[in-house]
Amino acid sequence: MKITRIYTGSDGESHFEEVEIPFQDRGDIGKLSQLQKATGIIFRETGPDYDYDWHPAPRRQYVINLSGEVEIEVGDGTTRRLGPGDILLAEDTTGRGHRSRAVNNQPRKSIFVTLD
Repeated sequence: MKITRIYTGSDGESHFEEVEIPFQDRGDIGKLSQLQKATGIIFRETGPDYDYDWHPAPRRQYVINLSGEVEIEVGDGTTRRLGPGDILLAEDTTGRGHRSRAVNNQPRKSIFVTLD
């Protein structure tokens, strides 16, 4: 399974990276990843006019998109759209951070799984 990671580089700007989550075959129950510790869960809904200017992630967290899309821009100018089922690992907790905004004037539902 691939997820998108945002991190702060040595230049102080945020960047994207694709991360592969390794799995082990567990037979009848399918393939599983290693257990990852989490500290909490936050449910979020943003409106169709959502446009959040530059900000670092408040903590290390997974963002799991349930519905709608979000466009994220990182410090090097690259943008990506994440839709239902996409997972983002936000680790750009320092520096300028990233921008995020609604796509196609649609609301979005997501879940944050906090890691710190």
